[in-house]
Amino acid sequence: MDLQVKDNKGKVVGSVAASDQVWRAESNDALLHQAVVAQQANKRRGTQDTQQRNEVTYSTRKIRPQKGSGQARQGSRRSPVLKGGGVAHGPHPRSYRQRLPKKMRQQALRIALSDKVRDESVTVIAALKLDAPKSSTIRDIVSAFELKGRTLIVTSATDHNVVKSASNLPGVEVQAAALMNPLQAATVTNLIVTQEALEAIDSLWSDGGND
Repeated sequence: MDLQVKDNKGKVVGSVAASDQVWRAESNDALLHQAVVAQQANKRRGTQDTQQRNEVTYSTRKIRPQKGSGQARQGSRRSPVLKGGGVAHGPHPRSYRQRLPKKMRQQALRIALSDKVRDESVTVIAALKLDAPKSSTIRDIVSAFELKGRTLIVTSATDHNVVKSASNLPGVEVQAAALMNPLQAATVTNLIVTQEALEAIDSLWSDGGND
């Protein structure tokens, strides 16, 4: 398939051939959802912890006599029903990690990219080179394309000038082509891809890539 190539002002300057396998993959909401949920779960640290009644520091002395007070029986200040007592069935450190096979992750990324093409939310630009960090350059590019919502700029390799230029622009993120993932591609509204990044993506995720 062919995608239009634009300059930084939004003017069409040509076209580029893109891999059908990467940018025209058949939609599969179930697989994409599974990949996104797995990645979100893997980001969880799982370090939350609550004290059980045997971990709470309190005297073990019985609160009041078993009978005669007219009140409910209470045997310990550590009881979960009392303020400051232990927590019943609370969270404890655990791993939320979900394993997803490599080929499923790769296909989920292809689906996310293809969905963006179907939604006409992918913009290919000829080049993006900055001699020094300059936020106004990135802001002008986003404005020229009249993009609304979160925008991900994909470069062929990590470009620190571009990263720093976008770091204080709300709703604008930068990622290298090789580091893209299904969660990032699926959750942003728009993709701005440099022509070099497009070629890198095709070489990585098509049949000729590292499958």
